[in-house]
Amino acid sequence: MVFPVFNNQFKIGTNGLNSEKSDMATISDLETFEVSFDNNVEEWSPMDMEGWTRRLATGKSLSITLSGKRNTEDNGNNYVSGLAFKTGTDLYSKFEWVMIDGTTVTFNCVVNVTNNGGGDTTNVAGLEFEVMCDGKPTVTPPVGS
Repeated sequence: MVFPVFNNQFKIGTNGLNSEKSDMATISDLETFEVSFDNNVEEWSPMDMEGWTRRLATGKSLSITLSGKRNTEDNGNNYVSGLAFKTGTDLYSKFEWVMIDGTTVTFNCVVNVTNNGGGDTTNVAGLEFEVMCDGKPTVTPPVGS
């Protein structure tokens, strides 16, 4: 079975790392997203493998790049936009991704705003940002799995 991409949901904690369930706001007017896994893989070539390389994944990281329109009437959109000029721990928050199959991925993150209102004169202003997982995410399978 295939699913349309628009069935993904993204929420941001509007109270930073202190966000509770009630502080998690859906970010409206998102158009695209891209998930990136960076895997640390250690390689070695022991003699007993007769020239073949052995490998072991020793680390991972997760980043999600999101792009959409700037909406000043949306809580999640406003929260992300408001981080554009902040630095340090002010950029820490909580993030939730509900995937198409119902799997939920939650994690602490650093929010990196890369476009806060730019575009051509005839465009709707853009909002583009990356959420970079800080530590290990919690992956919860869909109910009934």
